[in-house]
Amino acid sequence: MTNNNTFTPSLTDINSEEFRLAYNKFVAQGDFIALTRQFEQGFTQAGKANELSFTVKGCKLSLLDTGILLAEPEQLAKPSKSIVISSGIHGNETAPIEIVQQLVSDIIADKLTVEHRTLFIMGNPVAMNIAKRFQTENLNRLFCGKYKNITPCYEKFRAQRIETYVSDFFTAGAEGATNFHYDLHTAIRNSKYEKFAIYPFQHGKSWNKEQLSFLADSGVNTILFGHGPTGTFSYYSSANFAAHAFTIELGKVRPFGENNMANFQAMANNLAKLISNSDIALKDFDNKDFNLFEALGDITKVSDEFKLFVADDASNFTDFPVDTVLSTDAGQEYRTTKQGESIVFPNANVGNGQRAALMVVPTSLA
Repeated sequence: MTNNNTFTPSLTDINSEEFRLAYNKFVAQGDFIALTRQFEQGFTQAGKANELSFTVKGCKLSLLDTGILLAEPEQLAKPSKSIVISSGIHGNETAPIEIVQQLVSDIIADKLTVEHRTLFIMGNPVAMNIAKRFQTENLNRLFCGKYKNITPCYEKFRAQRIETYVSDFFTAGAEGATNFHYDLHTAIRNSKYEKFAIYPFQHGKSWNKEQLSFLADSGVNTILFGHGPTGTFSYYSSANFAAHAFTIELGKVRPFGENNMANFQAMANNLAKLISNSDIALKDFDNKDFNLFEALGDITKVSDEFKLFVADDASNFTDFPVDTVLSTDAGQEYRTTKQGESIVFPNANVGNGQRAALMVVPTSLA
């Protein structure tokens, strides 16, 4: 799809018979995955919500683009919540995509009432169709305008489009609305703690303990606190729209149809409750209920000489004794310096200048 620094998406005309048949089937049956995968690169008239909208029991559903669905209650209480639930930013992370599918199909089947504006996202349909994390570039490193710095490709095109939809969504929210963004993922590796969330860097603001309790009640009690600005999707919403935002890892990558969805039911149930404004009884925050980690920093691959001394089957949050050499690169080495220092997202197969691992240590909140 890329050629000599150019990229031209293969957009579908929404007035074509092929699209109209597929869209009508989606309206009738609610298969958001099928519609998204069929028209993986987008529509020629994307963003005109009035052209691709329908109503289900007081909720207006607008298809803004492939994999981008806006749900708006016709009777909106003010102040309100504006909620983004995203999945498939990495195309082979299928369980989150299936969670979004379930929420959307329940809305269309009139099993879930929408009381707050919600934007559902399946982020990288091209990668979904090839069962890979991405086609050309890691989409979850391209937000906050970082897509501007790469060669034209599908992920560059998609990152720009997604940023625009999310910006428009939050900007159009009711005055005084609280913004939320739950970016759902699954991890390449096994993890010492199966489910964990990354809480984006807050630039001096306090970590929100009620949100941590919400995550724990959703089955995610391991939290990694961000240590600086990034190009991740959740950081984009947090930094630009003051959203309560998280990158949420829900387990291991598996192909479509091979996920045990019962394993994600607590998360799916609480997202449904949030959308429908149902009560969620949360425990008061207590450090003892969590595994909390703060980041020490990244191990960055500088050159082709880079070597990472971590087993291929090492789990996320594997800890190492103090003074363990974990990497060498161009005459430099990384040695552990802290008790309980652990590694997350180890991956030697990244480009020069990119993160090959994140180092963390246990922490607690006052």
